[in-house]
Amino acid sequence: MLLVHSVESIRAAEQEAFARTEDGELMQRASDALATSLLCDLGHTDGTKVLILAGPGDNGGDALWAGMRLAGRGVRVWVHAVLPDRVHRAGWAACLENGATPVDHASALALMDRVDRIVDGVFGIGGHPGLPDDVLHLAEAAERSGTPVTSVDLPSGLAADGAPAHPSFRAERTVTFGSAKACQVMQPAAERCGELEVVDIGLHWAALGDAGVPMLRRWDAVDVAAAWPVPTVRSDKYSRGVLGVDAGSATYPGAGVLVAYGAAYAGTGMIRALGATEVARATLAAIPSVVTAPGRVQAWVVGSGWGDRPDGTARLADVLADHVPVLIDADGLRHVPEVTLAPEHLLTPHAGELARLLGVTRAEVEADPLGHVHRAADRWGATVLLKGATQYVATPGERTVEVAVPGPGWTAQAGSGDTLSGVCGALLAAGLPAARAAVCGASLQALTAAAEPPLPPHALAERFGVTLQRLLTDR
Repeated sequence: MLLVHSVESIRAAEQEAFARTEDGELMQRASDALATSLLCDLGHTDGTKVLILAGPGDNGGDALWAGMRLAGRGVRVWVHAVLPDRVHRAGWAACLENGATPVDHASALALMDRVDRIVDGVFGIGGHPGLPDDVLHLAEAAERSGTPVTSVDLPSGLAADGAPAHPSFRAERTVTFGSAKACQVMQPAAERCGELEVVDIGLHWAALGDAGVPMLRRWDAVDVAAAWPVPTVRSDKYSRGVLGVDAGSATYPGAGVLVAYGAAYAGTGMIRALGATEVARATLAAIPSVVTAPGRVQAWVVGSGWGDRPDGTARLADVLADHVPVLIDADGLRHVPEVTLAPEHLLTPHAGELARLLGVTRAEVEADPLGHVHRAADRWGATVLLKGATQYVATPGERTVEVAVPGPGWTAQAGSGDTLSGVCGALLAAGLPAARAAVCGASLQALTAAAEPPLPPHALAERFGVTLQRLLTDR
């Protein structure tokens, strides 16, 4: 699990570490790790060439001290001080003393397609979003050259705590220190960070109390495997979970079928298709094990494909009266303001749906997904899964947002949200808390999509079992 801390927390942790270490010790730890990463990527030192773009402050210092180490190992190093009057003086002197060659802006541009690697050490977590024109020219030239870029702490130009992809360097690898940053996890900014390498430089989060609580926890496959509910020899269909589904309509019958696909192939014990007659028939034809008679359920999925349902609020209130976990998706979200919810209820909006719920624009949600998913969870008192390229799960009153395992863009198609609702509903019925059900369900879909060719949602759902087998075998 990857923990992400805010800039404010990182600053506090650095100050605590400065107080108990020798002057410059943290920078030496960081630059040593950066040099090691660069040497691994270069593969050898004989004849290899590196261009270092050094900005002001500690970020540039990390790059320069790493350059000193590379030059000492026989790498041909050129260094360009982006702001010469603010360059890290000790790092600059050490780099040149070990044989690095200083170059100006024009020479740096000319070198970009002649070196084996470019080191972006311009701006760090204190930088403003975007780049000044002269630095933007360097970033654009680096990308055009095709030479791989290693960014120090984060690609210069990105906002450490944000998701937007401001004009920035595009890194093949980002070597970051102390903790991952939000921009390295949240799309579309994360796409510009390349492969992420987090270096432990000795920050003590526990010493900060509440200030050390992470803003994000991004799950990985191992975490999903550990959390997934696995039946035992004593299990039956009821202990595995019975899921009630009221999804789809005469206009959108496929939505109900797709919810059932997600639940069935995620391993639920039983599915009761209890929506429109047309949907129940279509679901039974697709999945013969589905039951259309009412009866006991341990969770509900409602709302997908309802359309403009006049009795939607009354139907949602009836389902909530069962006092079991309820997942509310798509058209069902329109009725959320009319009912009372609790943390065991799971809302699954995409950015546009969340914007409508909160009375803001989609652009506002996309610019600040964390702020808006927190706001929705606290306002409605329910757990919220914000779907998209990065999938966020917020629980009311909790400071840390869970982030699902990332997946490819192939799942951005009609029906994917319906099958995801089915998976999450199956996990709710199996007894997982809403936040865990949401992050595990979203992760299963992403992991399956990453391992398969492009498939429509129902066909991708049919491959869930293969992914689960692989995950649980490793467990």
